[in-house]
Amino acid sequence: MNAFLPTTILRHRKENLKKCSLHGLESREDLHFLTYPIDPIPFLENAIILDLEAPPLTKEDHGHQLFLIDGTWKYAAVMARQLPHNKEWIRRSLPPEIRTAYPRKQTDCSDPERGLASVEALYIAHYILGYETKGLLDHYYWKSQFLEINSESLSCNTTFHQPFQKS
Repeated sequence: MNAFLPTTILRHRKENLKKCSLHGLESREDLHFLTYPIDPIPFLENAIILDLEAPPLTKEDHGHQLFLIDGTWKYAAVMARQLPHNKEWIRRSLPPEIRTAYPRKQTDCSDPERGLASVEALYIAHYILGYETKGLLDHYYWKSQFLEINSESLSCNTTFHQPFQKS
């Protein structure tokens, strides 16, 4: 894989770790977890934040750090509004054809079909950018379903950085 670029994850303090799709990844060197509202939110110049309404993330975005917000849709909206220099972040969306395997119960997502579990979004973003994906889905209960649902989209998409490999 390419140069080490850590992904910063801002996780809401009320996130239920038993249900959190990112649980088990805290010890990875390429992921840096912060707790909202306890830890200060850094402004990461030239970092990409995922946003459903933004232009799509492509392999041309390689070389940028990622900043993910992890919380329920309701909490995530509040957290996003608290970002320092809010208008200066690079915003990108994930490909609209990517679908979640997570059995969602919430209705706060503006586009539930595209609303991915945090670990799914992390995996797809790393995959597109050519960053390390090995082990990202190892603790994810719906790993097989997620990879199966999206295998055709991933294997056919030329905007992605690497050929599809099941991790």
